[in-house]
Amino acid sequence: MSTESTATNATAAEVSSLRNQVFILLIALIVVSGTLTVYLYRQATSTGKDIDAIKTQAQQVITAYNQNQKLMIDFVNALVSYGQTHPDFKPVLAKYGIAPVPGIPAGAPVGAVPSAPKK
Repeated sequence: MSTESTATNATAAEVSSLRNQVFILLIALIVVSGTLTVYLYRQATSTGKDIDAIKTQAQQVITAYNQNQKLMIDFVNALVSYGQTHPDFKPVLAKYGIAPVPGIPAGAPVGAVPSAPKK
C-alpha cells in the first residue's frame, strides 16, 4: 500500500506543478495581450493624428494631379504621334511602355477627356 500512496502523492505533485505552470502561462498571456493592446492603441492614435495632419496636403496634391491629368494625357498622345511619324523613336516608346491613352485620339484637341468604355 505504501507504493500506491507514494504513486498517488507523486501524481498529485505533478498535477499541482502543472496547475502552477498553466496559471503562470495564463498570467504571462494576459500581460503580453495587454501590452500588445496598448501598443496597437497608441499606434492607431498616432496614425490617426498623422493622417489628419497630412490630409490637406494630400488633397492639394490630388487636386493638382486631376487638373494636370489632361496635360499629361496630351503629352503622352503627342509622344505616340511623334513615334508614329518617326520610326527611330518607337524603341524609346516601347522601352518605357508608352502607349496611346484609350479614348483620346492622337490628334485630339488639348483638354480632351477619355470617353467611357462602351459595353
